Amino acid sequence: MKVFRKIAIVTMILVLCGMVLAGCEKKEVKPPENDPEEVIKEGTGEKDGNVVLKQLAFVYQENAIAISDIVNDEKIESMLGKADEIKSHTYSKDDGLNMDPLNGMTEKQYQFPGLVIKTIDATEDKKSFIFHIKITDPKYPTIRNIKVGDSFEKLKEAYPEGSLAGGELSDQEDDFRYEPVNYVDAMIFHIKDKKIESIQIYTLLD
Repeated sequence: MKVFRKIAIVTMILVLCGMVLAGCEKKEVKPPENDPEEVIKEGTGEKDGNVVLKQLAFVYQENAIAISDIVNDEKIESMLGKADEIKSHTYSKDDGLNMDPLNGMTEKQYQFPGLVIKTIDATEDKKSFIFHIKITDPKYPTIRNIKVGDSFEKLKEAYPEGSLAGGELSDQEDDFRYEPVNYVDAMIFHIKDKKIESIQIYTLLD
């Protein structure tokens, strides 16, 4: 009787093992899905707009206007009002400017009191973007609230990443350069008598 009971127990164990093994063969093993927040690390994922270039901007009546913003006449007017003058030039090999890489592209200059904005239609779909801004009026502060007329000390506090072209502040004139990432996109503060005389924001064209 004891022998029969042992045989029965062993048989049941073997049957259960067989069922478990069969179940494992049929079950599809899927790799665990990664949490997107763990995979996309800071600075590697797509962002809503270019965060770095948004630092190269100025503010006017709650509108932030930045380098590489896509614009046209209507958008410029909606943000800044009507320009005093708009100049337009289409580059060609016969214009005497020797800017062959820009041939066929049209540059526009929007002139306002104390502000000049330059755009060019260098995108694949011929949309124009801002590539140069020059500010000489304090009513156009940067995104960090630095404006023409501010002291060099205030500028250094707002842009600690920047550096002077000469290494040390001159008693006469100097340039303070702020580059978020590389030499292609930059903001230049021209310093005279230890105060900001003008601000240039630009991106280099190929």
